[in-house]
Amino acid sequence: MFPGMNPKKMQAVMKQMGISQDEIDASRVIIEKTDSTRIIIEPVSVTKIKMQGQETFQIAGEIREETSAPEISEEDIKTVMEKTNKSEEEVREVLERTGDLAEAILELS
Repeated sequence: MFPGMNPKKMQAVMKQMGISQDEIDASRVIIEKTDSTRIIIEPVSVTKIKMQGQETFQIAGEIREETSAPEISEEDIKTVMEKTNKSEEEVREVLERTGDLAEAILELS
């Protein structure tokens, strides 16, 4: 932040300004995105910063992204098969693509 400043002095200045900083002992951070992908940060360094009543997190580490397929239960497959009179293969394909029971029934009807 300020080059050449002693880290202990920096902590004291931050404390005077009402800023606290704590290291969090974490081995991995997973961020689940709305598009069903996940950002995985591992190994990770996590710092919690509290300033003016707000808590923020600083995360640093190696990042990789994964796509997760929606979990489809056998009960969901049977339900859609009963409502649409379609084969298990057709139902499974649509459920994997949509991830939504109602949408699958509408699409297959």
